[in-house]
Amino acid sequence: MPAPQRTGRRSLLVTSATLLSLSATAPAALAAPTPSTSPTATPPARMSTVGGERLGQPGTQVNLASGVPVLPKDITARSWIVTDAESGDVLAAHNAHWRLPPASTLKMLFADTLLPRFPKTMEHKVAPSDLAGMGDGSSVVGIKEGHSYNVHDLWLGVFLRSGNDAVHVLSAMNDGVARTVQDMQAHADELQARDTHVVSPDGYDEPGQLSSAYDLTLIARSGLQKKDFRDYCSTVHAKFGDNEIRNTNRLLSGDADVPVYQGIAGVKNGNTTNAGATFTGVAERNGRVLLVTVMNPEKHEHNEVYKETARLFDWGFKAAGKVNPVGELVPPKSALPSPAPSGSGASAGIHGSGSKPVTGATAESGAGGVGIAAGIAGGALVLLAGGAFLINRRWPLPDLMRRRQRP
Repeated sequence: MPAPQRTGRRSLLVTSATLLSLSATAPAALAAPTPSTSPTATPPARMSTVGGERLGQPGTQVNLASGVPVLPKDITARSWIVTDAESGDVLAAHNAHWRLPPASTLKMLFADTLLPRFPKTMEHKVAPSDLAGMGDGSSVVGIKEGHSYNVHDLWLGVFLRSGNDAVHVLSAMNDGVARTVQDMQAHADELQARDTHVVSPDGYDEPGQLSSAYDLTLIARSGLQKKDFRDYCSTVHAKFGDNEIRNTNRLLSGDADVPVYQGIAGVKNGNTTNAGATFTGVAERNGRVLLVTVMNPEKHEHNEVYKETARLFDWGFKAAGKVNPVGELVPPKSALPSPAPSGSGASAGIHGSGSKPVTGATAESGAGGVGIAAGIAGGALVLLAGGAFLINRRWPLPDLMRRRQRP
């Protein structure tokens, strides 16, 4: 079948900065008790403290002060987080590390893991086994056995229609679902997304499949470093075979009761019986780029997850630059600086800056599995094509500056 033609995309234009290199050795892993892989009815009293102690506390975390706008009162989500996508500051959060079913927002991790592996023009003929094992009632883009699709087609199916059929075909190309789940889990661990436990690559409800608002934000931030990821998640509509497909992210494509959000550029939505509605979005205004994740609003009105996300975006853009952060997004393990040799004096140079270290996954964090004790001060530098930045304080997002007018 012919390659689909992209006919509309919300684009955040390029301020390109390419990560050149960073030699880093992760600290030694520490054994930690494995937490329950079943979601709890209420947020645990003890959650992960990755990114800061306050992020492990139940309830709403925000530093209200003179000049800081109050949070919107009509937010009913079980968990949410508002972050500056580039500095990594967590502006406010509510049960940020509560481990909950992610639904199709987990496809962000799937895409971030597999996108670099197959060229867009690569063709694949779909075998019956490729589509085996999809859950009942799965969202699909309409892939047919015996037909050939290129990789570009398949990724449009993943991002625009949240097609589990496209996910399963790409997983088959990656040596199967089991291998893909293993690869996704390894990538989540690399990102320090320690609340995330992958069971299926498509986010379909499965026992033990969990993530958190904090982790989904880490995953989105990583994916947005990739041009193809940015292009696909910002595509509003496209041709798929003989059909027109439209992005189901309503802040991007709009709906009768939800206008297109000013500055929106992705990322991914989800909805299942166990997860309820989930969503991670990225938006830019006046050079400020925010990420918001919302999980399972208790208010069951039409498009409620988008309405609550929009209200949190509105608050974030008003509060940014005024509110003191309650935590931060940690860098990937591979971006951690090597420990300085004992007595070399280098450690004092890093930690003597007065900056507060990032809190990485530790054995005591409640994040589960194998944790790492990581303290990175604000002086750890990573070289970029456009200069230097503080790895735990700034992660510039290429292409994330301005969006084109909607067609």
